[in-house]
Amino acid sequence: MATPATPAVARTAGPLDGLRFEGSGPPGVADALVAEHLRLLGARPDGGPGGRFTVTGRDLGEVSARSSWGETASDEATAQAVSGIMAVHGRRDGTPRGLGVDHAATATAVLTVQGLLAGLLARARGGGPPTRVEVSAERAGLLTVSQYLAAAGAEDGEAVELAPGGPPFTSADETVFELETLDPGGWAAFWRALDAPEEAIRRGWRPFQFRYATACAPLPEVLHETTRATTWERLRQAAHASGAEVCPVRSLAERAAEYDGAAPWELTPHDAAYAPARALHTGLPLAGFTVLEAGRRIQAPLAAHLLGLLGAEVIRIEPPGGDPLRGMPPACSGVSARWLALNRGKKAVEVDIKSPSGRDRLRELAADADVFLHNWAPGRAARLGLDHGDLAAVNPALVHAYTSGWAGRLADAPMGTDFMVQARTGMGEAVRPADEAPAPSLLTLLDVLGGLLGAEAVLAGLLLRERTGHGVRVDSSLLGAADVLTAPARARAARGLDPRRPRGFRRPLRTADGGWIALPDHSAAPHDLSGLTTDQATERMRDRGVRAVPVVTDLAGLLSSGPITRDAHGAPAVPSPWSFV
Repeated sequence: MATPATPAVARTAGPLDGLRFEGSGPPGVADALVAEHLRLLGARPDGGPGGRFTVTGRDLGEVSARSSWGETASDEATAQAVSGIMAVHGRRDGTPRGLGVDHAATATAVLTVQGLLAGLLARARGGGPPTRVEVSAERAGLLTVSQYLAAAGAEDGEAVELAPGGPPFTSADETVFELETLDPGGWAAFWRALDAPEEAIRRGWRPFQFRYATACAPLPEVLHETTRATTWERLRQAAHASGAEVCPVRSLAERAAEYDGAAPWELTPHDAAYAPARALHTGLPLAGFTVLEAGRRIQAPLAAHLLGLLGAEVIRIEPPGGDPLRGMPPACSGVSARWLALNRGKKAVEVDIKSPSGRDRLRELAADADVFLHNWAPGRAARLGLDHGDLAAVNPALVHAYTSGWAGRLADAPMGTDFMVQARTGMGEAVRPADEAPAPSLLTLLDVLGGLLGAEAVLAGLLLRERTGHGVRVDSSLLGAADVLTAPARARAARGLDPRRPRGFRRPLRTADGGWIALPDHSAAPHDLSGLTTDQATERMRDRGVRAVPVVTDLAGLLSSGPITRDAHGAPAVPSPWSFV
C-alpha cells in the first residue's frame, strides 16, 4: 500500500512563534512527541535531542521540562504495570493486560508540553519561577486511572459487578461493532427490535451503562448470542429505529487511508483585541486565572481539573439541582468518589442554560472569566447563543475552549463518545496484539487523553492571548487524541506493514502465588518461572539484568503506598503530575 499524501494544514499564529527549543541530557519518555507538539505550536528546534527540553525567547526568558519513567518503571510496559493501567485494561478479559499503545508515554509527553506552556505563561504575566518542570510516566499513569483508584478507595462498594465481559458485539455476517446509547429507553428498544429476552435486556442495561466507570461490562451472554444471529443490516435498522448507534470496529489501514494530517487542536484568534494586564506573578502558574467549565462525563471536567491543579480557580456550571453524577456510586462522605476524582476543589454554580435568564447568567460569568470550557453536543453552543463569537462580544479576552468528539473532521461520524471513537479509528487493532481479536479498550483511553489535549490547547490559547492581545477559540477532540495515540501503528498500516503488535505483546507472566510480573518491552521472555512467587520471579529476572516489576492487580494496594493522599471527603486523590522547581 502506498503511503497516502498528507494534505497541507492551514496554520494560524502559534503561541510559541519566535521561540526556540532544544533537548539535552539523557533521553526522556517521549521526546519525539514533545518536540512535535512544540513545533506545531510555533517553536523552532535549535540543538540536539535529549530528555530535558528548554524553550527560550527574548520576551519570555527560559523554561525547561524533563520527563522520566518514575521511581520503579523503566519503560512503557513497566509504567503500565505499576500504575494500574494493566489491571484496569484487563478487566474485560479477567486478567491484567498491557495496552498495545503507549498511553503512559503519550500522556507524559502532553503533560510535559503543558508544564512548559504553564511556565511560559507565568513568565508572560511578569512572573519569575517556575523555570523547571518535572513529569513522570508513573504519575501520568496514576492520572489515567484516577477514577478507578478513587472508586477502589470509597466507603461503599461498586453499584455493579466487576467481572469479565463487555462489547464489542459480532453480527451473523461477522461484522464486529460497538453499540452506544445513553438512554435506557433506547437500549431497550434496540434489543426488543432484535427479539432479545426481556430479562436479559433489563439485566444488561446497568453493566452497559457503567462500563465507562468500571472498564468492564458482564452482559448476559444471550445478548451476544442475539447479535450473532442477526445480520448487520438488521442491526443497523434496529439502531436507527431505537435512537441507539452502532459502529463497525474499523482497521488502522482504513483510518490511515482517510487521515487528514490535522493537528490535535486548532487555535483561532478573535478579531477583537484587548489590552493584557501585566502584574507580578507568584505561586502556581495559573494563579489568578478563572476557568468557567460546563463539562460532562470525563473529557472537559478532566481538562478543567488539570487547569485547577496548575492554580486556576475553576467554576463549574451545573444544571438546576446539581450534577446528577455527584451521586454515582461508590461514594465518600455522600459524594461520588469518581466525581471527586475530576471535580474536587471546583466551585459550582447552578445555571439553567435552557432558559433565557440562565443564558444571561452564563454570559455574565463569562464576562469575568479567562476561559470558557465545554464539551456539549455539536452545534448546541451556537443554538444557545453561547458560542465563541457570542461570548467574545461580552469578553474579547476570553479563551473559548471546545473539547468535542470529532472536531467536525468526519462527515459520517457516529456519536462522539470514547468507545465509538475507538471503534471508528482502528484503536481496537492498536491496543491488542496479534493473538487477540481487535476490540476497543473499556479503559477510557480517549476521554483521558482528550482531556489532557484539551488542557494543553487551553494553555496554548492563554499564552497566545498574552502574546497577541487577542482572545482565542481553541478546539480539541477525541479524534485528535486517537490520532496521536495510534500514530505509530497507523504509520505502519499506511506503509502496508502489519500494524499490530506481535502475539503476547505486553502480556504479564503469572507467578506461583497468583501474582503477575511485567517485563520491559525489549526483553526476551524467560524460559521458566514456574514455582516462583512474584517476589522471587522479579528478583530472578533482575539477576538476569531484566528490570521486571510486579503488576498492580488490586488498585486498593496503591492507596496505602506512594503519593496518593485523601481529600476532605476521604476520597483518594492522585497527586499533581508536575513538580515545579
